[in-house]
Amino acid sequence: MMNNGPIIQTTNLSRSFGDILAVDRISVSINPGEVFGLLGPNGAGKTTTVRMLAALLEPTSGEAYVAGFQIGKEDQKIRRQIGYLPEAPGLYDALTAEQNLAFFGAMYGVEEISRQIKRYLEMLGLWNRRYEPVATFSKGMRQKLAIARALLHEPEVLFLDEPTSGLDPQAARLVRKFIAELSGEGRTIILCTHNLDEADRLCDRVAVVNGHLLALDSPKILRRKIFGRKVVFHLLEAKIDFEQVLLAFDFVSEVHLVENKILVSVEDPENNNPALIRALIEAGAEIQFVGELRRRLEDVYLELMKSAEGINNG
Repeated sequence: MMNNGPIIQTTNLSRSFGDILAVDRISVSINPGEVFGLLGPNGAGKTTTVRMLAALLEPTSGEAYVAGFQIGKEDQKIRRQIGYLPEAPGLYDALTAEQNLAFFGAMYGVEEISRQIKRYLEMLGLWNRRYEPVATFSKGMRQKLAIARALLHEPEVLFLDEPTSGLDPQAARLVRKFIAELSGEGRTIILCTHNLDEADRLCDRVAVVNGHLLALDSPKILRRKIFGRKVVFHLLEAKIDFEQVLLAFDFVSEVHLVENKILVSVEDPENNNPALIRALIEAGAEIQFVGELRRRLEDVYLELMKSAEGINNG
């Protein structure tokens, strides 16, 4: 692979466990510095995919490259380039936070380990608790310590499996903020999460999987592909005549009246809205304000799962 190419590239990556096909021919290309979300239900193959990319599980078929190294042939080199936070991070309860990081830092041959420990414990708000045994830590503190552990050796790629699962809102917010900061530093982050609002806020692109790949794009583009764009005109009074006024435009595909609102499906609201506004005003409409109906990533996800279920049942 070229150094200026994708930092992760998979081609028909698959993994079976006996007769069970957990991951079915996943092909993705992930760019350096991208926050890339893996979304799907339990058992969809997200963790299995991450474990293969982290060189912890051998693919049954297909191939993958991480940071320029091939899975299955250069696994040791891959492990030096990645950080991995599993869903249930293993920490040594009897050791202090500092001792845990020192142990893992030594395993990775981290230089200036004390400086690295201080850097990440301070960034994650744990520096004042560095001498306390991990057994006394809350789940949120353990999660932050595990993230620090995954970053000690300054990996190019960071795999995070449910990093905010079970955290209280304050701790989850801190972790999300930290992920955004890491992205700002140019790190490539692969995020497995069931928190779709979190994925919507953090991810440049998301892959929705259910054994195989269902969809791959930015949350914004996926919303447009599945639901299109709908402009909402809030009126003092909505009249049925306004519907025909709007349907006269070639770029309008659908119009719905809901109470004193008109929902209009258009491809390019930024350029189409002025003409629609003029036409409504000329027809006697009193416009209070105009907005765009925003679909959540959750809506996209549920629609994709519904379509996949329909195909499977068919």
